Amino acid sequence: MEIPLDYPTLRVIWWALIGVLLIGFALTDGFDLGVATLLPFIAHGDAERRMVINTIGPTWEGNQVWFILGGGAIFAAWPFVYAVSFSGFYLAMFAVLLALILRPVAFRYRSERASPHWRSGWDWALFIGGFVPALVFGVAVGNVLQGVPFHINSDLRAFYDGGFLGLFTPFTLVCGLLSVAMLVMHGAAWLTMKAEYGVVRDRARRVGTIAALLVIVLFALGYYFVAHGGLGFRLDLPAMPAGASNPLRSGTVAAPGAWLNNYRLYPWMWVAPALGFGGAVLAMIGIRSGKEVAAFGGSSLSAAGIIATVGLSMFPFILPSSIDPRSSLTVWNASSTHLTLFIMLVVTAVLLPVVLIYTAWAFKVMWGRSTVAALYSDPDLH
Repeated sequence: MEIPLDYPTLRVIWWALIGVLLIGFALTDGFDLGVATLLPFIAHGDAERRMVINTIGPTWEGNQVWFILGGGAIFAAWPFVYAVSFSGFYLAMFAVLLALILRPVAFRYRSERASPHWRSGWDWALFIGGFVPALVFGVAVGNVLQGVPFHINSDLRAFYDGGFLGLFTPFTLVCGLLSVAMLVMHGAAWLTMKAEYGVVRDRARRVGTIAALLVIVLFALGYYFVAHGGLGFRLDLPAMPAGASNPLRSGTVAAPGAWLNNYRLYPWMWVAPALGFGGAVLAMIGIRSGKEVAAFGGSSLSAAGIIATVGLSMFPFILPSSIDPRSSLTVWNASSTHLTLFIMLVVTAVLLPVVLIYTAWAFKVMWGRSTVAALYSDPDLH
């Protein structure tokens, strides 16, 4: 079968598409996680909390499609990456899945009893379902940036040599807190658009302003760690973009500060961190001034910029090894076959627009502010 796109091009396309899926997850399900994290703190009393839950109730389940698409794409396009990361981060992933499972259970059972203790318990379950994934995803990204303790033997078997507690270092905790602050900012911006005018919206504005400021500070602190904390890897051998996938031909060496090399070679990449900072500033101004579209647009740009900053910094690396750099996984040595990537691209070109169109339609149909009064006039709003 003659494939119209060459192997290196398809590899880069799928590297970019994984980034698009991660950004899509952050922009859609991200505000769901942010709202759930805020729920126990900005909504006082059952009516206010029900109103806040209804701002995400119609769309949260559909938004998780991006998470499923991302995991499936990594499995199919980068099988080595999937195998190493999902086995090495097993306990962390298990914690995320448990937290995410709490969300549908809480949505379903919260309204089954009128007991304040019952409903409060499920509200805290929603908080766990928002906070834990946000924190763990950030910690995972931090671990990827500093290198993961795994090695691959001559039989291409991967061995993870780290432990659960080893995932938490000062740098990874900064990344985790940045992730939480970013999604809380995004959730607060969402509430300014969707919650009725009143005390809940005012509380969301106050918390969102603080979260946006924390995003700026933590993002800057993360840059300091990357620039001065001894983080980075580089290829010491020719990349061989068209070569067969073999994780043992990376020729990688540890190189402190190397995560900034791409920005020196390609100055246009500075657009990504500029969006990370600038979007947070726009979100903060929009939240404080009551400019809802600017607030949500700014938080979206910031999230996209922060995620893109990580990807552009690391290219062509996907999962570097901290204990055996030559086992590091890159765009050029860890992908599926040429034919597999092409077939996946064709399927994606057909189905991804369908997902985007359906998502846009769903948001259009379900648009409007959530109000406390509607809880009593509409029996479907529990």
